[in-house]
Amino acid sequence: MEYTLSGMNDVSSPESATYPNTGLTSHLSDPPLKPLGEWGSALRQVFSFPALLLTLLITTVFVMGRNGLSDPDIWWHLRNAEYLLANHRFIRVDMYSFTLAGHPWVNPEWLGEIPYYLAWRAGGLVGIKLVMLVSLAVIFLGLLYLCNKSSGNPKAAALACYFAVFLAVVNFGPRTILFGYCFLVMLLIILERFRSCGKGPLWILPPLFCLWTNTHGSWLIGLVVFGLIVAAGFVEGRWGRIEARRWSAKQSRNLMLAMGGSLAAALVNPYGLGLILWSIEYPFRLKLNVEHVQEWTSVNFHDPRGKVALLLIIALLLGALLRDYRWQLTELVLVLFALYTGLTHIRFLFLAAILTAPLLAKFLDFVPPYQPEIDKHVLNALLMAGMTAFIFYGFPSSAQLQESIENEYPAEILPYLSSHPPSGPVLNDYLWGGYLGWEDRNFKCFIDSRVDIFEYAGVFKDYLDLVGIQNPNAVLDKYGIRYVLFPPTEELSYVLRRDPGWKVVYSGKISTLFERVGNPPPAKAGNSSGVQGM
Repeated sequence: MEYTLSGMNDVSSPESATYPNTGLTSHLSDPPLKPLGEWGSALRQVFSFPALLLTLLITTVFVMGRNGLSDPDIWWHLRNAEYLLANHRFIRVDMYSFTLAGHPWVNPEWLGEIPYYLAWRAGGLVGIKLVMLVSLAVIFLGLLYLCNKSSGNPKAAALACYFAVFLAVVNFGPRTILFGYCFLVMLLIILERFRSCGKGPLWILPPLFCLWTNTHGSWLIGLVVFGLIVAAGFVEGRWGRIEARRWSAKQSRNLMLAMGGSLAAALVNPYGLGLILWSIEYPFRLKLNVEHVQEWTSVNFHDPRGKVALLLIIALLLGALLRDYRWQLTELVLVLFALYTGLTHIRFLFLAAILTAPLLAKFLDFVPPYQPEIDKHVLNALLMAGMTAFIFYGFPSSAQLQESIENEYPAEILPYLSSHPPSGPVLNDYLWGGYLGWEDRNFKCFIDSRVDIFEYAGVFKDYLDLVGIQNPNAVLDKYGIRYVLFPPTEELSYVLRRDPGWKVVYSGKISTLFERVGNPPPAKAGNSSGVQGM
């Protein structure tokens, strides 16, 4: 059979061939069909290198936050939520201590306590840990989005976020402030979109601040950040390497309406103006708390957190100097605010990480950009599967979390207290008050980690005198203390062991219980220690 290929000798049309007696034409230049079509494109996105970086970020957060439940506030948070959901009433006075029973108290975190309590009801300690880790994941995914928008380089954005994780680890615990940082990232995303596009969903901000106000006192920090961003846009000019662009008249009007609406929304809370005033007064009245509670102290550049903070400062300065960077006024104001708060109080290193990471991502833009054409999707998929399996199988069990609690709190003494209930007021360690009250609802503590109410009333000052062995017998007599439950390594335990007026009735690895020999003197007028300790 003889046949010819049409166009074989026609160089002007090499793209087709005709098969004789069939009428079929083959288009030799057509691209090959993708084996999976749209599904293949979607899978390439799912298993792309940026997706691998995102998975690595989540894994890093998991590794840094998987161990323990080391936050003494979680216990009275659970108890608050339990009371609210059972009685449908907000707590307005202290119900947990004998030193301040009935004293007025504002609970600004009532909404943030509910997810932890519901998680505890559903999954116990594992549920609490899950809520904590999911909150952290949401924060850093939002931060990764901000860093990517800032730098346009997924690799640089991921590196900035990895650095932020190590800086923010100070707040890795079952804390309500994590919800506050979720709201902060949402605020920054909305304002970044408004700045870059000239418009954005500002209508979201009032309901966001309404939720934030009822979740955690950090809403005031969010309002300050909001105000700094808005104020920086009211000026225009260039001052050396600093420049500012003015908002348009329409943008200014919309921003002021959003801020006014946010302030009004903050008043929608069960305590009204009292919660607003509490949030404003809190950082200025707690002088003893700032001096003696570790997370409120300033950064020590000799410890790991301080070294990471120092590296952040150096990275920002070098990035600005080596690149001859021209600062936007908004960026400069936010960085200065972040460094001031983060270096003044360790607990705000997380805040500093969020506010500085987008700028750090800009300075890391020398990192080679992502090149989709050389991506290794199969390798990415294998690595992502490995990290996912590590998170799934490495998630702490209830037994592991319980063990971590028993290493920090006096769980060992609970059976003894159940069989030998104390017959008078108990002086407890500051970090143990919430835990003891959660484990036994009849327990009335001397103090717990709600530092505001105890410092305002002077109880925290007396506690510090006891811990510092400054006339301890006078303070013990003042409150009519019959029992002292303290770690055996504390100085007060050392003193009481050698005091003939006290005897050890329980001794364990974590805790020692002392009982006064003879009856204690009656508590002085003005103290509420007449309530039984157990």
